[in-house]
Amino acid sequence: MQRIIDAHIHLSERPSDTLTRYAKKNGLKYTLEELLGTMQRNHVEHGLLLSPPMKGGAPLPNEEILNLCWRSRGRLSPVVTVEPTKREVAAALKVASENRKEVKAFKIRLGYVDASADSPVFNDVYDYAEAEDLPVLFHTGDTASSNGDLIRAHPLSLDRLANEREELTLVLCHFGNPWFEDVAELIYKHPNVHADISGLTTGGGRYARKFTEWVASKISAAIYFAGGAEKVIFGTDYPVTSYSDALALVNSLDVDEADKERVLWRNAKELFGL
Repeated sequence: MQRIIDAHIHLSERPSDTLTRYAKKNGLKYTLEELLGTMQRNHVEHGLLLSPPMKGGAPLPNEEILNLCWRSRGRLSPVVTVEPTKREVAAALKVASENRKEVKAFKIRLGYVDASADSPVFNDVYDYAEAEDLPVLFHTGDTASSNGDLIRAHPLSLDRLANEREELTLVLCHFGNPWFEDVAELIYKHPNVHADISGLTTGGGRYARKFTEWVASKISAAIYFAGGAEKVIFGTDYPVTSYSDALALVNSLDVDEADKERVLWRNAKELFGL
């Protein structure tokens, strides 16, 4: 039976969660009980939980993510979201330091916040992440809202940060969609850069099947370019993408079974210390 680690999950218990529209589209109740049941049915042994966006643009408070993880009885681990103000940075670091054993990473919502990856406001976060060996996840690529900042969310905007902080582990979420080739170059060039494949099969409209085939070809080509799948991490972006669609994407990759295994769980286990 194939092991799976989902490195990109969202959940809240608030009606103001903007991802509820994706949950309805995928026929989900979008509850903790349902998520844990879905993980069990799909043989997902562990997941990383990230704050979803609320109406108005703010993320779910990190304290609520910690509570959901505690209630999951060890099935979920928290990722601390960091917003670009001195106050929010200090609050995020406080949460991380007080929950050292539980917190597995930080998340910065590039494209949704008024800051770039190399903005000085994040320096304390990067210092802490380096000291504690915690990866930092970055939203990259297409934004869910039409007023998102694609310049700041472009994966190449992280090249300078990766150059300047070689001890900082970066994870580019959503594989920079649609800039797959740029992410391929970044994970090839930088030992400290990785990428997840979450939330990639939600588009396409009436060409949904062809779109998924196109995405699979792009991810496969990136693996060829990088010389292996050691930098590629499985994630669903639940509830944005269903487990059936996300797993079908991995199964359709034109790579060997050992690399699919790396994508599905081995890479995440090593990277996040699970």
